[in-house]
Amino acid sequence: MKLLTAVVQQSRVEEVRAALVSLGVRGMTIAEVRGCGRQQGHTEIYRGAEYTVDVVDKTRIDVLIDDTEVDEVVRAVVAAARSGNVGDGKVWVTPVDSVVRVRTGETDERAV
Repeated sequence: MKLLTAVVQQSRVEEVRAALVSLGVRGMTIAEVRGCGRQQGHTEIYRGAEYTVDVVDKTRIDVLIDDTEVDEVVRAVVAAARSGNVGDGKVWVTPVDSVVRVRTGETDERAV
């Protein structure tokens, strides 16, 4: 089992969610986050004053997936998140040793 984590632009969240649902992904965690990547923020003008935004608002999506589904799900998330602009985000996959469903005590694949 793997944990897929995607940090994407807020404007692309619905497309990513729809792509995951179309692949049969049953659950996901979506959270608003802030951070910076290579772009290191940007400069904006508000009411005539210029200021620097050091961190950018993004959305983090976490999904537990079966080992056999990793490549397909990664491709779908990347395609849905891509706008072609700087700051589209990142997707990474992490191994998961164990999962327990709190309500029932089910473990591993049955808990997903």
